[in-house]
Amino acid sequence: MPYRSPLAELRFHLDHVAGFPRLATTSRFAEATPETVDAVLTEAARLCDGVLAPLNRAGDLHPARLENGLVRTSPGFAAGYRAIADGGWIGLSAPSDWGGAGLPLALATCVNDMMSGACLSLQLNPLMSQGQIEALSHHASPEIQALYLPRLVSGEWSGTMNLTEAQAGSDVGALRTRAEPDGDGTYRITGEKIYITWADNDFTGNVVHMVLARLPDGSSGTKGISLFLVPKLIPDTEGNPGERNALRVLKLEHKLGLHGSPTAVMSYEGAKGWLVGPPHGGMAAMFTMMNNARLGVGVQGIGVAEAAFQQALDWATTRRQGRADGSGTIVEHADVRRMLATMKADLFAARAIALDCAVALDMAAATGDPLWTARGAFLTPIAKAFGTDVGHAVAQIGIQVHGGMGFIEETGASQFARDVRVTQIYEGTNGIQALDLVGRKLADGGEAAGRLIDEVVEIAGRARVSHPQLAEPVWQAAESLRETTDWLLAHPADRGAGACAYLRAFARILGARAHLQAAMAGDGARLRLAAFYVRRLLPEHMGLLAQARDGAGGVLDVTAADLAS
Repeated sequence: MPYRSPLAELRFHLDHVAGFPRLATTSRFAEATPETVDAVLTEAARLCDGVLAPLNRAGDLHPARLENGLVRTSPGFAAGYRAIADGGWIGLSAPSDWGGAGLPLALATCVNDMMSGACLSLQLNPLMSQGQIEALSHHASPEIQALYLPRLVSGEWSGTMNLTEAQAGSDVGALRTRAEPDGDGTYRITGEKIYITWADNDFTGNVVHMVLARLPDGSSGTKGISLFLVPKLIPDTEGNPGERNALRVLKLEHKLGLHGSPTAVMSYEGAKGWLVGPPHGGMAAMFTMMNNARLGVGVQGIGVAEAAFQQALDWATTRRQGRADGSGTIVEHADVRRMLATMKADLFAARAIALDCAVALDMAAATGDPLWTARGAFLTPIAKAFGTDVGHAVAQIGIQVHGGMGFIEETGASQFARDVRVTQIYEGTNGIQALDLVGRKLADGGEAAGRLIDEVVEIAGRARVSHPQLAEPVWQAAESLRETTDWLLAHPADRGAGACAYLRAFARILGARAHLQAAMAGDGARLRLAAFYVRRLLPEHMGLLAQARDGAGGVLDVTAADLAS
């Protein structure tokens, strides 16, 4: 079944769950009217369904390849990228000063959702550029901004992020790449980076790398790291791509999925670079890019989940197998409907959390209110981890719905599972997202968490009037979450052991809140899906919160010798 952008679903989320209409009441986003939103979503859907979705299978079957040091991309990807760039989609939420549309991140998040569902391998390219635009807008010098931002926003050039080294994965502070002052205000970058997404291509005029490296006087660890902009082609005095920089793609990684997206090992051999941000302040600048990408990666999981669900639903409603009632197709079996309902209910919950996060970040940008900033920061690791966990789980269930045909490559069901798997790993593994949640995000004494919990309680209170059987368990779950949050605050040494369980429990309960909102605003289908979520999926929070409160003992008492015995 061809992918179809979930326009009605996205509009429902924006209008009834995420609180998007409030953005148009601010001066910054006054142009985000219902008419503008509808026009943007409609045009984006046309691009995704008609241009990008047909490329997804081609990227899997005909991977990007390295020929004589140059990357050759999958068939049709160059034309697909040009359609993205020419349509202005890369700069949808970028500042208008640099050619962007200046529209809300939440709207760009909806577009990224659709693009990810249509062709994740290609969507990764503009996502990297969007993160780089965000970082340069906040941390680069005016000269760098004037030269690079218009070209990145337009899609004339593309951007990458270079963090990881073979000996320094999540431990970024162990990097060995070095930067030597060149005497003219630039630096010579030397080192090797791995896992560089879209490190090269054959359809943009230049590739701009953001590279973490250490200056000669940089201390060890993350505090001594600086960030450098290192272009593939060094711009001349007119800003046109000039001589080739001293960098090269050593090889492309052979990956489980995302074959259309070239992931490279990069070598920097005294390459010319420009400092972004202050010396030794690289992590702050890079985190601007990474936080943008974390929400984006969570949405990638959601987009693939949408595509996997659509295909599984189509299969279930057309496949005749076994004794079934009504249509005679497998969707008449209760367990098949259970699987499909699980896919759709979790997809709804994950999308609600991601858009809630995006709207909070937009409101923070529009108002400067620190409460909105704290809300967006708190939701970011949840959106990333839960969105990608749901993407993986939904893709796996999709294979199960297909039965034996799900294990056969020709159906395409397995591609969703292979492509989405890495989203749980990159931009910080989901375990790191959980540690961030119980560490930095609870450092305010639980205030941001408490405000979200209060909101769940308030919505459950309103829902008691019309949907008491759904509202009561959601209210109880929120209060249990509050108790566990208080326990974690009182036991800081035990937070890490229960971090993943706490994050997932928080997401489960935020998902229940979203389903309650949908039940109150929607039709019978929304009500029935909310009831399924509350009765079948929400109870998971009890076991998760018990794990979170178990403390470090249950994990740390198990020794390495125990595991090896």
